[in-house]
Amino acid sequence: MKFILATKVAMTRVFAEDGRARAATILKADPITVLQVKTAGGKDKYSALQVGMGVRKTKNISKAVLGHTKGKGYAAIREFRTTDAAEAGSVIDASTFAVGDVVRVSGVSKGKGFAGVVKRHGFHGGPRSHGQKHSEREAGSIGGSGGRAGGRVAKGMRMAGRLGGDRVTVKNLKVLAVDAAAGELVVSGAVPGMRGTLLEVVGV
Repeated sequence: MKFILATKVAMTRVFAEDGRARAATILKADPITVLQVKTAGGKDKYSALQVGMGVRKTKNISKAVLGHTKGKGYAAIREFRTTDAAEAGSVIDASTFAVGDVVRVSGVSKGKGFAGVVKRHGFHGGPRSHGQKHSEREAGSIGGSGGRAGGRVAKGMRMAGRLGGDRVTVKNLKVLAVDAAAGELVVSGAVPGMRGTLLEVVGV
């Protein structure tokens, strides 16, 4: 299984052979180091590879993590479920991917704060007609007596609230370009998060 950690750089567009412009995202995929190999037959009871990426000041890392990483300060540590064979200390870089590979990208989406129902859930709002006053973007009725919920507000009712900041996975993105020397990937479409967001890129 192909995988790597990357950070979002920026969005761009790539022109296909037929001349059509396609939205794309540039990802910075620095080399990652395998920290631990877990096997189904071992004490962990499942197969996975734990990897670390980047550099972080050791004074900002707990002693438990420093002991686990042999005193090295990694900016991010993640785990990928895979049965592929690897050795602790081996390095994975962007060259593991090739143009045309299909990947899924996971990360935390942009946090947008408190949002109303129109922005958060796509409600249409009230009619802009006679008799309406300050109700263009209101949620409307949420139940009440005699409703389907029997005089209460049903669980899961869509209302205003905090929007974004969720873990999001975008599937079926294609790798459009690979620059192993610079550690960059270009994938089709948009990916979660703002610039600098840590992403998990996994081949499917």
